[in-house]
Amino acid sequence: MKTEALNFLTEKIREAKTIAITGHKNPDGDSLCSVLALFQLIKLNFNKNALCLYDGNIPDMLDNVPLREKMQYFGKVDLSKKFDLVFVLDYGTRNHIGGVLPVVDNAKFIVEIDHHKPECKIGNLSFSDGNAFAVGDIIFNMTKKQKWKKDQLVNDLFAISILTDTGFFKYARKGSILRNMAALVDDGVDIERISNLLNNKPKKDILTEAAVASRAEFFYNNRLALATIDSKDYKNIDGRGETILSLLTQIKGVEFVVLLKRQKENQTGVSLRSKSQPIDAIAIALGGGGHKCAAGAVVQDSLDNVRSKVLELFRGVK
Repeated sequence: MKTEALNFLTEKIREAKTIAITGHKNPDGDSLCSVLALFQLIKLNFNKNALCLYDGNIPDMLDNVPLREKMQYFGKVDLSKKFDLVFVLDYGTRNHIGGVLPVVDNAKFIVEIDHHKPECKIGNLSFSDGNAFAVGDIIFNMTKKQKWKKDQLVNDLFAISILTDTGFFKYARKGSILRNMAALVDDGVDIERISNLLNNKPKKDILTEAAVASRAEFFYNNRLALATIDSKDYKNIDGRGETILSLLTQIKGVEFVVLLKRQKENQTGVSLRSKSQPIDAIAIALGGGGHKCAAGAVVQDSLDNVRSKVLELFRGVK
């Protein structure tokens, strides 16, 4: 992360009269909390307000995160407004931005901050790091390098971003992320309190997730667990079905987990997880992307057809 680029970013924020911040559609903990942390950092250090936008659904478990009320649904704002500065966080690909895309395309200047492998950069200024564990981690490092002021709200948002995207450090493979969390704890973050803050799902969601996991199918000597969810139950889970994925990953002998979600009649969401082997190539083959052991895609096809494609793609995986 070059000092020159960070200094240029600081100047762009100072110059901007209108600022918007958005993440990917159906925000998860990293996307949502990175947006809100950046909002608060801009307010604290530049005395400016930014408009925080989202498309899709925010999971119930994130209802109690700090500054949640600052998020505005894209359908309730003027999408034709030309913002001086737009931040796009944790987006992966243009397809994942959703209905907020017109705001991005109309922006006078775009800054992207991401930790996915870049498919095609959309920003005039990019802070992308495919080795980072969360966008919140990238912004934390930016804040530290620029010596920006933080408060407890920012610290808590950074912590939620990091904890949720690392699966409470289950996916952490470098000590740097643990050192950053240690610094946040030293600054007053209470991990137990944050964990309890996220235990916020409605009963119907938990029962739906448990039922979907119980109906999973197993293939290739039980190394692949595949679960499906119909559109009538899709509304009762968070966008990625993390609880279902986590339950199936715990089964002895299972290396890969796939969750297929019938979002619409001919639109199927695919969430992929692996205990150790790379699966991002499978997500890319389906038109998506992601990380080595956690990836996904949205496929414009029926659930049955996508199921067949997924099973064929996994056939050659050892």
